[in-house]
Formats: sequence, structure tokens, C-alpha cells
Amino acid sequence: MSAETLIQQTVSRFPRFAQSGIEIEPVEKGGSDRKYYRIRIGDEHSLILVKYGDSREENRHYVSIAQFLAEIGVHVPEIYFHDEAERLIWMQDLGERDLWAFRDEPWETRRELYAKALDEIVALHTRGHRAIAECELNLQVEFNAELYRWEQNYFFENCVQRFFNRDAAPCDDDALAQIAAQLDSQARVLVHRDFQSQNILIHRDNAHLIDFQSLRPGLAQYDLASLVYDPYVTLSSAERDELVDLYISKALDAGIEIPADFHETLDLCAMQRLMQALGAYGFLGLVKQRAHFLEHIPAALASLREVAARITCLRDLPRLLDDLG
Repeated sequence: MSAETLIQQTVSRFPRFAQSGIEIEPVEKGGSDRKYYRIRIGDEHSLILVKYGDSREENRHYVSIAQFLAEIGVHVPEIYFHDEAERLIWMQDLGERDLWAFRDEPWETRRELYAKALDEIVALHTRGHRAIAECELNLQVEFNAELYRWEQNYFFENCVQRFFNRDAAPCDDDALAQIAAQLDSQARVLVHRDFQSQNILIHRDNAHLIDFQSLRPGLAQYDLASLVYDPYVTLSSAERDELVDLYISKALDAGIEIPADFHETLDLCAMQRLMQALGAYGFLGLVKQRAHFLEHIPAALASLREVAARITCLRDLPRLLDDLG
């Protein structure tokens, strides 16, 4: 749709804006097929307009998931109007400052913002799975052994082979299958699935989650690993450990039981998350020709190398990562 058409669509849904000057500008966001626009109405009002495609089923469920999250007390943008036929969503504009925008601030400042983000994800992990049984919600397939194996192969195919031009045959295949089965055997909660700095907006002293259409049952440690091993932000080992301890403290206060193998599972989830991210960077950068995603491969690879070195059942993968790095 042209900018003029999007403005006309907006005025038809919000007639009171017809007499005001309306400006529209694209908002660059992620690697999905959704297009985001900021619509400014005069000097006082603005909203976000999302145009989504029909290639991914999850896009159609964004609104119902947003409403569900708001109902359980997780901060998300308010939905103003959804035109399912035109695949358009008008929602609250929470501003341009995400957690990533604070990456160069002192740790004391960032720590408070990370703490607010952890409040939101703990709320999701504690309330989400309890409330899901009481409503009809279309979610993506749960994290299971098959999905974990897909993430592993995604890394070998799109990062090792496509980006590094190396043999894509998975190494440590038996160990990786064992890890997938081990993670599959654990109790699940609702997880965001892409809980990283660019999907956490800071608005009026609160953290708000966005890009949550991939919500599904999974392990809490996967979300935590997505945040503390975020390739877009540099965290020291001490800062990362502090955030993990902070999550555990908040989770205990919220009534979440922390198992004895929490940190071991966190490493396994971090491995999975980083494999998925590296596969995505290779695919988006080379297949979708969004070259800026390739810039994040070194940071993600370094984190995967660090995590894989702590996983005792792995033998060949750490050597491969050392060779790639």
C-alpha cells in the first residue's frame, strides 16, 4: 500500500483526525514480513500502523495475543483497531527508545531498565500458562525436541554452510539430539521466544514487550538466555550473572520453583537460542539480502563458543566454533 492509501485507511477508521495534518514515516523493524509505520497527527498525537503479510500464520494472531498479555498484566502496546481483511493494525505508539537504545549508558542505568524487563517476563512466565487454559488462543507449536533439532540444523545450514561455506553436516549429532530430548522433557511455561533488547520498549518508566506473535509453551530459561546473550548488546560476564541472579530472585518472589539444574538448562537454552539466531542472520543476510544482519554473526558466534565450552557432552562443536571464529 502507498503512504497515501495508508493515510486514507487511517482517516476512515479515525475520522476525528481528518482535519489535522497527518504525516507517515516507515519504522525499520526486524527481519519479518511486517511493515511498521509511525503516523503523526498534528503535534500531539501519534500511533503505529502495522501492515502484515499472509505468508505467516502467526501474524494474524498478534492482536489476540496482545489482548491476552494485557489481561494478565504484561505491558504491551494497546490495540486501537484491527482490520483483518486488509491485514492492518493500528496500535499505541510507545516511542522510539527500546532497551537497545540504552546500550551505551552506565550499567547502573541499564540495570534498572533490565530489571523492569525481567518484571515483565516473570509476569509472563508465572501468569501466562495459568491463564492460557481459560481462553482460546492460537499459539505457535510448542518447544519440543523437533523444534530444538530444527534450530540446530538451521544453524548448520544457514550459518556454517551458507555463511562460512563449510560442510553443513551436523557434528556432535548424537549429543545435540540428547540435548533436544532433555529440554523436551522439562515442564513448560509461556515464553516470548524473541526476548531481546530491540523487542523491549521503555515508555513512561516501564518496559513493554513487542513482537510477541511467536508466543508459545517453552522453557523460561530460553527467554532469559535470549536477553543475557543478546548479540545486539555487549554484556560483561559479571553483568550477565547479575541479571540471571536477578531473574531467579524475582521468579522466587513470584512463586516460581527454581530447579537445581537451572544454570545447566540455561546454558542448553542459550546454545539453542544462539544457534537459531546465527541461522537467522545467515538466512536473512544472504537469502533475503539484508546484509546488516551479517554484522551480528561475530558477537553471536563468540557467545555460542563460550556456552558450548561449558556443555560437557559436546566434543566436536566447540572445536568447530573455535575454527570458525
